[in-house]
Amino acid sequence: MSQIDVAIIAGSKSDEEVYMKAVQVLKECSVSYDLQIISAHREPEKLDEYVKNSRAKVFICVAGLSAALPGVVASKTEKLVIGVPVSAKLGGLDSLLSIVQMPPGVPVACVGIDNGRNAALLAIRALNL
Repeated sequence: MSQIDVAIIAGSKSDEEVYMKAVQVLKECSVSYDLQIISAHREPEKLDEYVKNSRAKVFICVAGLSAALPGVVASKTEKLVIGVPVSAKLGGLDSLLSIVQMPPGVPVACVGIDNGRNAALLAIRALNL
């Protein structure tokens, strides 16, 4: 895999409205990215392989419902993982709490519900450090 700045992983194509907000910001700012649709639950081996081989510097993970994706990715990398909760059910509060309540040693940054734009802006700030 070639070097990219940001890997965007969405758990489902149905999250498109959210992850496209991040894509738009990254394009506007000329930040290289790769977009993948990989479910942590339905495709764990594919996710393992992607994270292991990704040369991205930052991961943005868009996830609703149980919102396991950001935590699973964070458990497999030392790179920054930014979680974007999706308002699939319960107004997105279930996803938000799943992302922010990570166990010790598995840090995940989290932006607001459906806020793919802020995830991209946070990734860009991290890249600028």
